[in-house]
Amino acid sequence: MHTKYSRGYKNNKMERYNGEFRDREKIVRGIKIKDSVLINGYQMYHNYLRPHMGLNGMTPAQACGINIEGDNKWITLIRNASRREV
Repeated sequence: MHTKYSRGYKNNKMERYNGEFRDREKIVRGIKIKDSVLINGYQMYHNYLRPHMGLNGMTPAQACGINIEGDNKWITLIRNASRREV
C-alpha cells in the first residue's frame, strides 16, 4: 500500500524506517534524550550494514557505490569516522 499526498509524493520508505526504529526503541524502553547515540547508530546500521530486499540484498550505501571492507563492518565504520576531519 502506498500513501499518496495530493502532489503524488509517497512516504512508504520513511514509514518503513520509522517502523523499524520504533521496534528497536521498544526493546531499549524508549529514548529519554533528543540527541541519543541510539538514533545515529541505528541510522548507520540501516544505511551501511542492513541488506534491503528492495535493493536485491544490497545496503543503501552499496547501492550508492560505497563499500565497507573488513570482517567487522562496525569497527571499519567507527575507524573511518574517527579519521574524518571536521
